[in-house]
Amino acid sequence: MKLLQDRILSQGQVRPGNVLKVDCFLNHQLDVELLDQIGAEFHRIFEKDGINKILTIEASGIAIACMTARHFNVPVVFAKKAKSKNIDGDVYTSTVHSYTYGRDYDITLAQKFLGPEDRVLILDDFLANGKAMRGLLDVCKQAGATVAGIGICIEKGFQPGGDELRAEGYKLASLAIVDSMDDDGHITFRPCTY
Repeated sequence: MKLLQDRILSQGQVRPGNVLKVDCFLNHQLDVELLDQIGAEFHRIFEKDGINKILTIEASGIAIACMTARHFNVPVVFAKKAKSKNIDGDVYTSTVHSYTYGRDYDITLAQKFLGPEDRVLILDDFLANGKAMRGLLDVCKQAGATVAGIGICIEKGFQPGGDELRAEGYKLASLAIVDSMDDDGHITFRPCTY
């Protein structure tokens, strides 16, 4: 998606440790018009896959999921990073390692919101090593839900997460695949195929 690539090039910041900051438009301050176009693109890609639910993980994936859900006219459900007192009943739980925060945490999702009847589109802002995605896939497996697709805004193509998921047969669409980036701020992209 050229629009997203252009925003990454003009406003993204490369930080040491392969960190790409896009907080001015994607995951802190939100450009709602851009998010709506991202949602429309995910709808175009997955519209024939029978999606009846969108799943993400808090917090950065929620806005992307909500804007996409408007195009599908389906609900969004998100995994919480800690079991809160307002989750009642049984939950699905999985452990995720955060590269950004350098620690493990449990994600939880109330069982009443995901089940075998669901065809799920999983969405997130970034995909690098795939640890968060593995947690969401585990939750879907526990629920007996079908993963109809995975949509990622920005994939770090030089890390293994995306290639591993594709090799396992998942329909994975990344709107911008960063092929390389360096500490001088140079970013190159790999062509996106989906």
